[in-house]
Amino acid sequence: MASLILFNKPFGVLSQFTDDQNRPTLANYIKLPQVYPAGRLDNDSEGLLLLTNDGQLQHQIAHPKHKLPKTYWAQVEGIPDSGALTKLQQGVELKDGITKPAKAQLISEPTLWERDPPIRQRLHIPTHWLEIIISEGKNRQVRRMTAAVGYPTLRLVRVRIGDWTLEGIAQGKYRVITTDLLPHP
Repeated sequence: MASLILFNKPFGVLSQFTDDQNRPTLANYIKLPQVYPAGRLDNDSEGLLLLTNDGQLQHQIAHPKHKLPKTYWAQVEGIPDSGALTKLQQGVELKDGITKPAKAQLISEPTLWERDPPIRQRLHIPTHWLEIIISEGKNRQVRRMTAAVGYPTLRLVRVRIGDWTLEGIAQGKYRVITTDLLPHP
């Protein structure tokens, strides 16, 4: 049985244990030996990051061929119209190619922790929340997708990877489970 750590990564924390520029890393939060991230989450994104002590499980989670769906809540500038949602659902042209189709829908503002620092607010430009589910992991993909359809992401929170969720895990905290199976998408 492998240990799997479900970590609620705060904004501004690197998805690694060391940094030569003295920025916050996983070592500031996770004191367990011999665990490694199974994938990445940008330092300006928040939410679910998986870590494990098992190389095979790490590979299964992180490798694109396994296509684990990843669910994000994105607070975007403006109120996306049906055309933007359709583009996200069909695949978006980015500099490194067209994304695979995503599931995308408008959602009500979720109940989340305060972000430090808070997002920038513009007096006359509203924001709205999207739920976006992707099964690939291009660099900064969700941010680039929303920007490409005209709605830049202001805040991005990953809430699910496969069957594993952020539910019940406070920001900066983690839960350890044991598993020998990859979750079913």
